[in-house]
Parts: sequence; structure tokens; C-alpha cells
Amino acid sequence: MSTAVAPVRSLRPGQVLADLIPSGRTRDIALVVGGAALTGLAAQISVPVPGSPVPVSGQTFAALLVGTAFGARRGFLALGLYAVAGMAGVPWFAEGASGFAMPTFGYILGMLLAATVVGALARRGADRSVARTAGAMVLGSAIIYAVGVPYLALATGMPFAKAVALGLTPFLIGDALKAALAMGLLPATWKLVGRKG
Repeated sequence: MSTAVAPVRSLRPGQVLADLIPSGRTRDIALVVGGAALTGLAAQISVPVPGSPVPVSGQTFAALLVGTAFGARRGFLALGLYAVAGMAGVPWFAEGASGFAMPTFGYILGMLLAATVVGALARRGADRSVARTAGAMVLGSAIIYAVGVPYLALATGMPFAKAVALGLTPFLIGDALKAALAMGLLPATWKLVGRKG
């Protein structure tokens, strides 16, 4: 089979962007390790929020992008590797942190779940149009907060309303910008692939 035919086959339903790469175990291992590394690298783009233990970082965007581009299984494995390596001491959580005894660890657990969910949605075509990509990104962000904010409240002993004020509200505008970036990037990539096919 020629390589010119592969992109056409990859556009069938049930595919994610990572499926455009020729299949094999080596591909999947490279994607999982690369996805974990990308998330760790994006986490270093970190800006402290005054009064909040939660910084603005690129790791949430990377986690959602990895899940959407890789699919549920590879997204779960990539974010699982990111979480386990960080817990073991690799300093690649936001602000160079590692371990699991930090009040923001719930967000990392939320990213693991969110990457899996948006990856499953991408297999159903959620990354191929602007509106559907927006829905997937909003749902993924909501999952991250649904785990991260209660964890923050429990880990710090602060009231839940204060955890929402410090661990969710300051990040909504940034999340909207990240979703807008994904809304442009993912469908445009599929269109480009379709033209090449």
C-alpha cells in the first residue's frame, strides 16, 4: 500500500489524529512518552495567581490536546505516565513541583480523567468541527475542575466556596482562550489532512 493512500483511510470515522501515523507498538510508546513530556513541558509555562495556590499553566491545555489527538487509551496512558513520574519525583508539574502531597494534585487527577473523556469524544468526531471541539474542551475543563476544586478544598481545609473562588474563577478566561485555540487548531488540522488525502 502506498503512503499516499494512508491519509485517505485515516479520515474514516472513529479515527483520531494520532492514527495518521503508521501503526505499531513503537508509535504508541512514542506517543505516550511524548504526550507525558509535552504535558510536563507545558506545565513549566506557569504564572502564579496572587492569593491562590493554583497557578495558571499550560498543562491543562496540553492534557486536553493530548487526549483529543491521541484518543482515550493513549491519552489515559500519557497522562497516567505524567502523573506517576511526577509522583515519583520528576519535577514536571506546574512550577517544577513533584510528588502528590500538594493541594493542586487533584487537578492532575482531573486531567487524567479529562484526557480519557475527550479522547473518547474525539473518536466520535468531536475534534472535526469548531462547535464540537468547543464542547469537548468545555467538558474536559469541567472534569478537571470537578476533581481539582474539591481536592483543593479538602487538602487545604478551606471552605468549598473559597476553593471555587481561588481554584476555578480566576482561570475561566484563560480556559476560554485555550478552548478557542483548540477550536482553531484541531478542525484545521483535519481539513489540511483531508486536502492532502
